[in-house]
Amino acid sequence: MFTYTHRLLARAAITLACGLAAVLSATQALAQDYPNKPLKLIVPAGAGTSTDIVARLMGEGLARELGQPVVVENKTGASGNIAHELVAKSPADGYTLILTNTGPFSINKALYKKINFDPIKDFTPLTMIGYTPTLLLVRANAPWHSVAELVQYAKDNPDKVTYASAGNGTTGHLAGELVKATSNTKMVHVPYKEGAQAVTSVIGGQTDFMFYHPAVAMPQIQAGKLRALGLSSVAKSPAAPGVKPLDEQGFPGFDLTGWWAVAGPASLPPAVMQKLVQAGDKVVKSGDFQTRLAAVGIDPLVMTQPEFARFAASELEKWGGVVRLSGAQVD
Repeated sequence: MFTYTHRLLARAAITLACGLAAVLSATQALAQDYPNKPLKLIVPAGAGTSTDIVARLMGEGLARELGQPVVVENKTGASGNIAHELVAKSPADGYTLILTNTGPFSINKALYKKINFDPIKDFTPLTMIGYTPTLLLVRANAPWHSVAELVQYAKDNPDKVTYASAGNGTTGHLAGELVKATSNTKMVHVPYKEGAQAVTSVIGGQTDFMFYHPAVAMPQIQAGKLRALGLSSVAKSPAAPGVKPLDEQGFPGFDLTGWWAVAGPASLPPAVMQKLVQAGDKVVKSGDFQTRLAAVGIDPLVMTQPEFARFAASELEKWGGVVRLSGAQVD
């Protein structure tokens, strides 16, 4: 017998189905119409930095492919955490994206005691852009001509060798910590407020070595002020021709690089995500874009969206391990 209760359940089912259909229809309409207004690309760094330069190049390319302006907004603070929290809490409609990089996406979760976003759960990885290894640098007149000589000196002189960085928890700091730990030596970390100060300290002999980007280091090397002993990536870099990876100098598997990519909030509609991924893919495969990246010392790194998602997860695990090894932590 079709009872009153059955009729209520039937009405509820119909109402629910209609509601779901309306939501689905609205989502599909949004995706088909996307984008119909300017996008925002949030940058977790100040104007003129490498991350800012990459963001503006990427924004220009995305605007061309999507047919809408892309407004680049710099949101600094807390080593990128503020910008990432903003995007993580933004509507998942594809209009607010972030130009992310190694620090906030791979390092900060382990480095900071409190962080208000999860780099995996709160974001949709979209487009990998490029990467840069760092160079192990010493002053030009330093007595060491190889990584092995530097390590041996550190073993013979505990706590005498110093290494500079642009601050606690930076890629340069953590690369130095990994060298110290894997070589079983005692070295002293000297953090500076910015990379330029650290470079000056190595050139002047106040500190002994550091890891830094080829784009900044190569002019100093060519000017006879610095010497590169090794490369932090397994792969050799066209930005630093002739420099051997640490992987080939007694540090097997040593592979620490900085990278840049585009991500959006979690739960982007699939059709919106597809449009963004396709647009980003066209940009990063462009010869002009790759040439302009290379001009600022960044090697293009083309990945599919699933490959980027797996890469992001593996980088989080790898850098988290290095942070824990170093003991570095920020309140």
